[in-house]
Amino acid sequence: MARTVTTTTDGAEMLALGRLLALTVAGQVPAESVQFTDDGARLQWLGEGALEVTPANGQDTGLDLVLSAGVHGCELIPIELLDRLIQAIGRNEIRPRARLLLLFCNPPAMRQGVRRVGSDLNRLFCGRHADNLSDEASRAAQLEAWVAQFFSESGRRRWHYDLHSAMRASKLPQFAVCPWVPDREVSTESLLRLRQAAVEAVLVQEKPSGTFSAHTATRHGAEAFTLEMAEAAEGTWPDCLDGFLQAARHWIEAAPSGQLHMQQPPKAFRLSREIIKRSERFALRLPADIENFTALPIGTLLAEDEGVRWVVEEPDAHILFPLADVAIGERAGLIVVPRG
Repeated sequence: MARTVTTTTDGAEMLALGRLLALTVAGQVPAESVQFTDDGARLQWLGEGALEVTPANGQDTGLDLVLSAGVHGCELIPIELLDRLIQAIGRNEIRPRARLLLLFCNPPAMRQGVRRVGSDLNRLFCGRHADNLSDEASRAAQLEAWVAQFFSESGRRRWHYDLHSAMRASKLPQFAVCPWVPDREVSTESLLRLRQAAVEAVLVQEKPSGTFSAHTATRHGAEAFTLEMAEAAEGTWPDCLDGFLQAARHWIEAAPSGQLHMQQPPKAFRLSREIIKRSERFALRLPADIENFTALPIGTLLAEDEGVRWVVEEPDAHILFPLADVAIGERAGLIVVPRG
């Protein structure tokens, strides 16, 4: 069995594949594509930024779990969270009892520390890459292929958490986006599991989208969410990030989930309207530092673009993802309201 290890700063030994992030950013191919932990878990490098983990014999509890980050290369907190989990597996500190597919999704953007190099990768899933010739389209197709192979065995539970950062402060620091799936409501159990991971709100989508989590939910029937992780000022680390790491460890190790029924589910929101950028004259009329989930009084001017004005009409409206620096035709913000 392959056992090449490296030494961490605290002197602990770690399998070389536990340094998946460093390999990915450096564009390196590992010397060994398969390694085993001391407990017998199998780590297999599938390709750039992709690691599959199989539990030791007799330890598999029937869960296929995908954890992904780096769809947008500038979102550093999610990348660090996934790196911490992978390193802990490589040091044998986390002993997997679930099959894992661990993905750093957009290496070129990660290397440059930018949201995207070309097309927005998170708009190219659900087959939307088919007529796109960009490098991002090829990467979306590769990610879909890895996921299809990973989810190929029937009769197993399928979960996917795609880790992101909204890149701004939020009134509700950590929240999730639940993709729309025809004739399926998000389960209470999955909402309570999110709450246990320090997620305070969930936006339930009511129409199709081209995100990574939408692909795994609609194509493979996975319980899938886009998780927007809390922002952290330099030198700080919000407690909710540790809450997520603890929950993720429990998922990976199939640890008892505790009394989920004692938890309150996250606050639920739905999309009321999208603010769409139609031209280069588009202008947001909101403060640059406005926080996600800020309440919006009726009559508030949100944006203007070639004679079009977005004004708040909905009672109890809140703003989400305001961002003027998007491509023409893409959304520059969401108006969301509580879901009844």
